Amino acid sequence: MCEDIDILEDNIEECWPGVLDILLIDHTRHQYPNAFPSSNIVWATDSYARLGDEYAAEKPILKHLITKENGKIIQPRASKTKEEQTIRTKDKAEVFTPSWICNAQNNLIDNAWFGDGFINQFNTENPDNTWTSNPAPIKFPDGKTWKDYVRDTRLEITCGEAPYLCSRYDTVSGTIIPIKERIGLLDRKLRVVSENTDKSGDWLEWAKTALENTYGYEFQGDSLLIARETAFLTFIEYYREKFRCDVPPQSINGIAYIVSWNIWQMDGLSDTVPYASITKQEDNLFGSTTKKEPVYALIRDWKKPREKQKTQFRELKKQK
Repeated sequence: MCEDIDILEDNIEECWPGVLDILLIDHTRHQYPNAFPSSNIVWATDSYARLGDEYAAEKPILKHLITKENGKIIQPRASKTKEEQTIRTKDKAEVFTPSWICNAQNNLIDNAWFGDGFINQFNTENPDNTWTSNPAPIKFPDGKTWKDYVRDTRLEITCGEAPYLCSRYDTVSGTIIPIKERIGLLDRKLRVVSENTDKSGDWLEWAKTALENTYGYEFQGDSLLIARETAFLTFIEYYREKFRCDVPPQSINGIAYIVSWNIWQMDGLSDTVPYASITKQEDNLFGSTTKKEPVYALIRDWKKPREKQKTQFRELKKQK
């Protein structure tokens, strides 16, 4: 059993062999094996270009580039230098939100979902930018159940390290947040699952459902990987908190697989995969021509039959 895990790729590789490979997958690129040399997410930032050609923005993030002697290359924003934070803010408008603001906005979402008479179910905000968690089991209004809450879809756009989804730590200060004080959208779903299930099998079934209905997208590959790792570790930690043991090994890869689909790499302005295009040939009266087309990001709607789950995000937006 691995203790004191944190966002270090070597720890993930040691504790759960194969999981890091899954967390690095870009499932959209994977659909075009002849078009791309790798199915991994790409760096999508110049922050690491000084380290060599393999770290260029358009290049894939490969496991050997971020493990062993390179194991501390990717760092959460709070661990980056002030200079690097400033550069990324100017270049990519990267600004991470303090947990108290994430909590306040997540409370607004939940208050709207629960309705009058059921506000502040998870915690109460304090004037000093802290919050007081509600220790009592979450109550649900007539006509809604805990299963409805778990199934309800949540999305964090341009998620960075996903502070609205998972609050393992404050992304601004780097301070670790205890499980009982966490305020993320996935945190809340997993809390509800833990309060309403007692058997490991039931917990895993509903926790996976919670994960399947929690989404986020991000452009920059390093932040995206941290967001995926955070979601994966959050799932592990809530199981350990509930059952005082590790998640069954046969469930581990499935959890990582859901995470790798639900937190995906995308340019939010165009709904396309960064630095990705495919060449298409068109026949016309004058022969044939080739042109490059952007690759639109695929996501998975787990509620649909398996053969209909994969869809372009831009098409799903139109449907909603």
